Amino acid sequence: MLESQGRRSFIGFAFGTVAAVGGAFSLVAMKKTWDPLPSVRAAGFTTVDLSGMQEGELRTIEWRKKPIFILKKSSSMPQNPKREISIDNSPYVVLIGLCTHLGCIPAFSASEQKFKCACHGGEFNTDGINTFGPPPRPLDIPPFKIDGTKLVLGEEGPEYQKMIAEA
Repeated sequence: MLESQGRRSFIGFAFGTVAAVGGAFSLVAMKKTWDPLPSVRAAGFTTVDLSGMQEGELRTIEWRKKPIFILKKSSSMPQNPKREISIDNSPYVVLIGLCTHLGCIPAFSASEQKFKCACHGGEFNTDGINTFGPPPRPLDIPPFKIDGTKLVLGEEGPEYQKMIAEA
């Protein structure tokens, strides 16, 4: 009788150990499936060299399937230190080019120094701040980091964190 109880305890202990180890391996495997693949993580960053931009030039690039407006401000444009960054002693504005009303892509009018949304008449100044129409808030600022004369989209640098805290 004692022998069968000892055997029963050992089998119960062995089964419990196997179940615990199997459960731990299952949790590790599940966690790995939740992590993004390295190729997906790398696709989240876009580097843009701004050294060749002229004053007043607007460059539109795509980042994570969204248009990004990079405007090198000219001396005639009003300055707003809360929404612009300085790269190589020149002021730049970096914005997600989607209207905050319904997600249309505003066009830049250099003569009026405004971003205009054709769908519902929304207007934004050169800093992306809504000035007219139905947009409820300014254009969004994508996460970025400054690396010399390059802008790295998708990575939060100290300049971005400071800008978000102030804007």
